[in-house]
Amino acid sequence: MRSIQFREALREAMSEEMRRDKSVFLMGEEVAQYNGAYKVSQGMLDEFGPERVIDTPIAELGFAGIGVGASMNGLRPIVEFMTFNFSLVAIDQVINSAAKMMSMSGGQYSCPMVFRGPTGSAGMLSSQHSQNFENWYANTPGLKVVVPSNPYDAKGLMKSAIRDNDPVIFMESEQMYGDKGEVPEEEYLIPIGVADIKREGTDVTIVSFGKMMKVALAAAEELAKGGVNAEVIDLRTVRPIDYKTLVESVKKTNRMVVVEEAWPLASISSELAYHIQSNAFDYMDAPVKRVTCRDVPLPYAPTLIEASLPNVQRTIDAVKQVMYKKA
Repeated sequence: MRSIQFREALREAMSEEMRRDKSVFLMGEEVAQYNGAYKVSQGMLDEFGPERVIDTPIAELGFAGIGVGASMNGLRPIVEFMTFNFSLVAIDQVINSAAKMMSMSGGQYSCPMVFRGPTGSAGMLSSQHSQNFENWYANTPGLKVVVPSNPYDAKGLMKSAIRDNDPVIFMESEQMYGDKGEVPEEEYLIPIGVADIKREGTDVTIVSFGKMMKVALAAAEELAKGGVNAEVIDLRTVRPIDYKTLVESVKKTNRMVVVEEAWPLASISSELAYHIQSNAFDYMDAPVKRVTCRDVPLPYAPTLIEASLPNVQRTIDAVKQVMYKKA
């Protein structure tokens, strides 16, 4: 199996689906002539031409609306936001049009489309370019929300997202585009809404998604040196959430820690903590602990960024708390 970059896995997924289905097209800022702000769409203009790989003005509300209209008329657009921070400009089209069209039209219209782009902190980009809105979009009925953590999952989930008949929010990390991972050359799809156990364990369940999976897995490795066997689960999608896999894991480990890059209030980790205490309470030996971003706009200084974001040590400390071990 060959090893390719995260951006290459996404490009393969989009290109394969565009070859398979003539109704699929890509639009967004700098996706064509510049080959994509993060080179995800490199070479796609040459293969598919300007009618299917379309550079847009800096007008997210406008081109998101064009995408919604196109999807209602039988096409399958992939709308790239240069960052999901900029999706706030287009959020009316995402929330009030794409997500609600099937319901408000009584099933007459659907919006089979993908909104994709980078999410979360990407280094020293300060407060307005470093936010996580996975929980915002996951709160909206009518949307599906995908946050892959590696190239293999990214390709399989992107292909499923493009073929899905509902609008899908597909969120990637800027800091992962260069990550390499093994990806088969043959076609495969990963179903939306199915979590993956990345590491089997018996003592505690650590749950995460997106680039925070790196923190979760690194913490599990460190904990193993001290004799703690952590099970690590990658949600992969945060709407729908694979609650069954989480509950079954907690029945085995009796403890859970959730690692999430977003702010703590009304986060995905809040929902998971509620669901586990509601559906696995009798199996719990400790309350669910959460490791999230500090409740502040992300600072610019690297030392303050490190203090704000979830990290390995904070995750280890949370695990020790649920296991009643001294930090």
